[in-house]
Amino acid sequence: MLEASGVTRRFGGMRAVNDISFAVKLDGITGLIGPNGAGKTTMFNLLAGSLAVTSGTVRLNGRRLDRLRADQRVALGLVRTFQIPRPFAAMSVLENVLLGAQHQAGERFWTNWFSSRRVGQEERANIERAEALIEFVTLGRLSRAPARFLSGGQRKLLELARALMTEPRLMLLDEPAAGVAPALLDTIADRILALNARGVGFLVIEHNMEFVARLCRRVMVMGAGRLLRDGTPDEVLADPSVVDAFLGSGA
Repeated sequence: MLEASGVTRRFGGMRAVNDISFAVKLDGITGLIGPNGAGKTTMFNLLAGSLAVTSGTVRLNGRRLDRLRADQRVALGLVRTFQIPRPFAAMSVLENVLLGAQHQAGERFWTNWFSSRRVGQEERANIERAEALIEFVTLGRLSRAPARFLSGGQRKLLELARALMTEPRLMLLDEPAAGVAPALLDTIADRILALNARGVGFLVIEHNMEFVARLCRRVMVMGAGRLLRDGTPDEVLADPSVVDAFLGSGA
């Protein structure tokens, strides 16, 4: 369970996230929607550790996260993607995915000298796993190609594969459908559903409501830094306060 309790983030006198509390099961797919400026990405930054909370707590299965660095949260199984993926353009797709591997023996100087066989075995295992993930996200034919040749949608798939190298329990996806062609959008949705069937949970920021309704049984709505609504997609979209938040009172 990922739990936020009374989470607030101030920037000067402005509360970008204002006293938000919720709990997300690790085996589900939950949507987080709201108009631009609602505070959704700030909330993700607080959960993932790239921003510190002003007040409140974040816990994963009871363990407090808000005092931990972002990399420590990744080690516990909480990983995020970004609205605009920025892979290392000159590196291959495979090399980009390998960057997600955690706790590699070869990262320690002396291990390379005194346990070179272990390091080699681990590297081969990581390459094998990375190639399997690249196939899973349908980029197998591009495994050795530089990442700069990927389309926007393919970069989202690459980022998904790299995040999976961390062996996550819960993934925070920031607008996975944004700027993606319809054919690749179907692929992204199918991969998310397949991963969820394997036990990976998701919290998804998204503006594409068709995409949200396809994936999510539960949707939370943010507006002006607050949590406005929490329910099924049909319940949320039928709520006048949600329509007002997205479209204005004239809607």
